Amino acid sequence: MYGKQIPYLFSPPHSYLRSKARCVTDILLITPPFVQLNTPYPATAYLKGFLNTQSISASQLDLGIEVLRTVFCRKGLQELFEFAASFEDCFESDVYRKKEFYLNTVDEVIKFLRGVNPGLARTINTGNYLPEGRRFQETDYLDWSFGSMGFTDRARHLATLYFEDLCDFITTFIDEDFGVSRYAESIAMSAYQFDDLFERINGPVTFIEEMMLRSLQHQLEAQNPQLVCFTIPFPGNVLSAFKCAHFIKSNWPKTAVAFGGGYPNTELRELKDERVFAFTDFVSLDDGELPLELIWKHIQSGESNDKAVLKRTFHLSQGKVFYNNLSLLPDYKQKDLGTPDYSDFDLSRYISVIEMANPMHSLWNDGRWLKLTMAHGCYWGKCTFCDISLDYIGNYEPLTAKLLVDRMEEMIHQTGETGFHFVDEAAPPALMRELALEIIRRGLTVQWWTNIRFEKSFTNDLCRLLSASGCIAVSGGLEVASNRLLELIDKGVTVEQVALAAHNFTQNGMLVHAYLMYGYASQTVEETVDSLEMVRQLFESGVLQSAYWHQFSMTAHSPVGKDPERFGVVSHIPDSRFALNDLPFSDATGIDHERFSDGLKSSLYNFMYGVGFDKPLQDWFDFEIPETTISPDFISNVLEEGKSRKAKSSDKLIWLGSDPETFVNEDGDAALVLHNIRESIEISLPHSIGHWLHSWLLKLKPTHEVVHTFAAFKKDYELQFLHFDLFWESEEMEVVREIGLNHL
Repeated sequence: MYGKQIPYLFSPPHSYLRSKARCVTDILLITPPFVQLNTPYPATAYLKGFLNTQSISASQLDLGIEVLRTVFCRKGLQELFEFAASFEDCFESDVYRKKEFYLNTVDEVIKFLRGVNPGLARTINTGNYLPEGRRFQETDYLDWSFGSMGFTDRARHLATLYFEDLCDFITTFIDEDFGVSRYAESIAMSAYQFDDLFERINGPVTFIEEMMLRSLQHQLEAQNPQLVCFTIPFPGNVLSAFKCAHFIKSNWPKTAVAFGGGYPNTELRELKDERVFAFTDFVSLDDGELPLELIWKHIQSGESNDKAVLKRTFHLSQGKVFYNNLSLLPDYKQKDLGTPDYSDFDLSRYISVIEMANPMHSLWNDGRWLKLTMAHGCYWGKCTFCDISLDYIGNYEPLTAKLLVDRMEEMIHQTGETGFHFVDEAAPPALMRELALEIIRRGLTVQWWTNIRFEKSFTNDLCRLLSASGCIAVSGGLEVASNRLLELIDKGVTVEQVALAAHNFTQNGMLVHAYLMYGYASQTVEETVDSLEMVRQLFESGVLQSAYWHQFSMTAHSPVGKDPERFGVVSHIPDSRFALNDLPFSDATGIDHERFSDGLKSSLYNFMYGVGFDKPLQDWFDFEIPETTISPDFISNVLEEGKSRKAKSSDKLIWLGSDPETFVNEDGDAALVLHNIRESIEISLPHSIGHWLHSWLLKLKPTHEVVHTFAAFKKDYELQFLHFDLFWESEEMEVVREIGLNHL
């Protein structure tokens, strides 16, 4: 239920209006609540980086972290508990009964989650410091999960449970729509009509929304921008963005407002409802740089919207919604967009939580990852469930490795942080290779991770190079673990390829997360069961550390959505004047895929903890399922048979070891001592071959700009010696490859 409703109480004096005040910044870029706790969402940093290149002043604001910092402190909790006291049933809450303990600890716990005062970990781990609510009821797994060595992580997990208990209290007694990574998400999902949102936008303000508007008012008064831009990435940001825009229009009527981001790009492409523009002046689609520049120039011109020449932007014209794509200017190339600018963000304000004892899951919530993109769009761009007709997928444009590392170095200098999340749809393997080489050449110590396709390009040698450059994890779509369905999806990979690629990443110390799908068009019950068996074996073999099941949804911009009959489904296109993306449909199989949800997710949860592998698949479901047709040793056989790839003439040779030492041994042969970070091994070769190999290993170091191919290596050998194949396949060369000679 909602708490007591609060009317708008924020009427700034007239001195704050545009005509009376000095402009401190031209454009204020805002991420509305809520997205992430541990790092800023990158859209505004990208836009500010671009605006810097155009000499347009801009500042940025993460309203989500501002609200969380306002609520989760002693003063904020005091207000919260006083507000909740107007509801009698809150007195039965464990959190409310222990409110004094929460008030006395919240400031220090938030400091600890920010990385300040790490010594508090010992106090937290005593069990005598944190008040415990419902989230603490089952903590038997703690010793197994964290052991004696994960002391700080254990404390952060306990602090996260404490934090989640407070969040549960807010959801139950203060604002049922509250969530730290989404707000009122359900009201914006499949919102074909604007009616419900319109009612909520114009309705009273909740406690959390009041906190949000206080922070917004403070920024508007301080900066007095001419244009406020909201990036709306997800359904969980839509209501908060509209509430903020309504507040601006009510109190700063001369300030222009624009919306952009992932939600408009996918959901609002058919926007027709004029009421939207009571709260915003512009809604732009796809890449935001050129649309924003043209909106800004239009505002500066002082002309009416009827005379605007814009790019991919909705606005009102003569009282009707008009899609203005009149500008003939081409979009900027990715190389010309500038370096993302994080200078407005105090990264120490963000908190890192550990929701579950899973190392891959912690990446989403732990660490202050700076966001970059190796390539715009997807180099594959064929998956039939994906929005490949939209620009953010279909327009593929890679950057160069040198430019990427230039930007990394600039962002490190700007923030002091060295962790990077490349947010590509699917990072291109060849560009990942060049990026890794450039990082190693420059001697950078960084940590990075990205999204991939599990394809055969990810050999053991390439994965070893990526790991050496600082890659710590990858995530990728396995989707449906069925080769028939993977072919129907046009995924371009097989289950066998996924297993081998995941194995190569894991063997080289990188974590692997897989996105899984069930209920795809024409998927049978047997294929769902077989997919679960494949997933079980992948976890049991240790090649996956994390995964997530989601049920297939058909979108209007995917091949399935555009031609449903080809995939055996019937689409039910709704009447829409607001959002249109997810399409209701019926499958010719008539299977109720939703009933598999609990069993798939509970089994996966156990597999991620390393348990439940011996449990029959039937035990995960409360209804009858067929026996799997997958051999119980399918994945182990695939991994056993997956042999090292033979070197090709065009392969690049890279030596990742340190400079080898060479001397003449007692037999007159050349002894080479080879080093990598773990070991040193001595091999012996005929004197002339040993010295030849020594000189080549020095030439093959990645610090050199010139990269040599396997063909050049072989040709030079054959100019001086005989029997190259015997040499390349010898035990000595096998050792050289194991220590650090890669063919890529």
